[in-house]
Amino acid sequence: MISTTVDTLPKLMLRNAEQYGARPAMREKDRGIWQTHTWTQYRDQVRDLALGLAALGFRRGDRLSVIGDNRPRLYWAQVAAQCLGGVSVPAYQDSIAKELAYVWNHAEVSVIIAEDQEQVDKVVALKAELPMVRLVVYDDPRGMLTYRHEWLKSYTEVQELGREYGRQHPAFFAEEIARGRRDDVANICYTSGTTGNPKGAMLTHANAIAFAETFMREEDVRLSDDYLAYLPMAWAGDAVYTLFSSLAAAFTVNCPESPETVQRDLRELGPTTLLAPPRIWENMLTGVLVRAADASPLKRWIFERSRAVAERVEILRADGKPVPLGLRLGYALGDFFVYGPVRDQLGLRRTRWALTGGAPLGPDTFRFFRGFGINLKQVYGSTETTGLVSLQPDREANPDSAGRPCRGIEVRIADKGEVLVRGAGIFKGYYRNDEATREVVDHDGWYRTGDAGFIDPRGHLVIIDRAKDVGTLSEGTPFAPQFIENKLKFSPYIREAVAFGHDRAFVTAMIAIDLSTVGNWAERRGLAYTSYADLSQKPEIRGLLRDEIAKCNATLPDATKIRRFLLLSKDLDADDAEITRTRKVRRRFVAEKYAAVVDAFYSGKAEVAMTTTITYEDGRQGTIQSRVHLEDVEGSPAHA
Repeated sequence: MISTTVDTLPKLMLRNAEQYGARPAMREKDRGIWQTHTWTQYRDQVRDLALGLAALGFRRGDRLSVIGDNRPRLYWAQVAAQCLGGVSVPAYQDSIAKELAYVWNHAEVSVIIAEDQEQVDKVVALKAELPMVRLVVYDDPRGMLTYRHEWLKSYTEVQELGREYGRQHPAFFAEEIARGRRDDVANICYTSGTTGNPKGAMLTHANAIAFAETFMREEDVRLSDDYLAYLPMAWAGDAVYTLFSSLAAAFTVNCPESPETVQRDLRELGPTTLLAPPRIWENMLTGVLVRAADASPLKRWIFERSRAVAERVEILRADGKPVPLGLRLGYALGDFFVYGPVRDQLGLRRTRWALTGGAPLGPDTFRFFRGFGINLKQVYGSTETTGLVSLQPDREANPDSAGRPCRGIEVRIADKGEVLVRGAGIFKGYYRNDEATREVVDHDGWYRTGDAGFIDPRGHLVIIDRAKDVGTLSEGTPFAPQFIENKLKFSPYIREAVAFGHDRAFVTAMIAIDLSTVGNWAERRGLAYTSYADLSQKPEIRGLLRDEIAKCNATLPDATKIRRFLLLSKDLDADDAEITRTRKVRRRFVAEKYAAVVDAFYSGKAEVAMTTTITYEDGRQGTIQSRVHLEDVEGSPAHA
């Protein structure tokens, strides 16, 4: 347990520097070489930056934003702000201009720490729209030589100011940290905004430490752990598992060289623990299946036989049933020839446990990784619950549940099936939005998650879907679109899917193909194409996807089988507001944008004209006009 006197994140940092000073706190891969920073160096880096910010006018209650890829200096900047009683506001590095302007203005950010020239250019383009921003600090100096703005400084320049300020005020840093209180806001994490503008969830130091204590009580977290920080810093999952947990447990955080080298760096590092949202696991699975499909006939046969054995073993284990001797022998052979090499290729050879969260993971994908010997488990939480409500124990991992509610966290199911949560991790409220806070947190402290679920006989929390998305077909069969979409995304050829069916006679789906895997499939067959739109509308590709949907239908009840589908001429894109930055479908917006498609599905049309608006990074918009084919999967459906 964490001492009651250590009640803020900066105080945890000081504790770590004192107790674990020479141990590695962070590593960063730079130009192919891992650079290590100890806890003593971590504290010194934070101190110099914090004092530099203080010298430049940063005060208690001010907001500091970071934008860029996962870099030690961007994490240190967040802690530096907290040392001064300020608040960190991480932003998504791939956000378009209007999204950044909204977050920075709404949060009243005064200081922005940018990774490099690319991120600085975004601020420069928006500066006239950011009246509160008075200082921008860049980390990487490459390309910055000709930039001349009085409000722009380098990271090293600010730290040098901090060292001078520290010489003049030797007690200032320690005194500012001592002034910090557990109820002070540490982070403002903006939600994914599935129904409109994102809301700024205020997480206090008490929330952060309560999360860390609960997580360390429920999971095997060790001082010697290596964790890979590669998820967007603006996602609450990165804040709680990378920043909060590492400060509480003092394990080592490793930052990859770039987003493009994550898979290579993952294999090289071999982290002992890992957190990844469903999209990452789906991408990993796609890579494995594509490599297997490209293998020789003998290797492909061995892979498929071993995969079938792994799935049967995992189902028996999940059901608590004994595994027959013959199957155990088959599994041992599979581990030697297939599972072990796959784990090694994925970089998960040392991983004791891996978590998936942020959205449900499809059961087929979940069983695949579990069957291949990866201790993958589901965790459930949200930004407003500081990332944790329930977690699966090692021996109770199951694709159908989100695990047991953690000790100290209360879970209740409301009359209409909505999951309610109460505990020390419940956020302080939405920044500058008291009305929205009152809508989700009642006077007794219960937070309304918006998710529909129930507690199963084992005491596990089961999440069905977002409460507002759960519906019924016209004849009364329950319809949970996310369940069907996750089934579809088990196919390596499907990147995104949106299912429709509420109040309709049958289920339909819009499919966004995976350009890489479908493109490889086409190239192996000599099928030429010029673009995503051209490839997606070829008859051969429609036939490929029809077969993939038929495989999915074989695992679904008759009433919820997909009867018609359409291949989109572009991928769903966060810049176009079709999905969030964490790749959750914005269903209301998609239903409105593609209303003509939905009508065509249920009126029996064979094709439909589409005019699709696309948004560029600078906010400019263009359109794509196309005619797309609608396909029947299993005969001609009865039209609604």
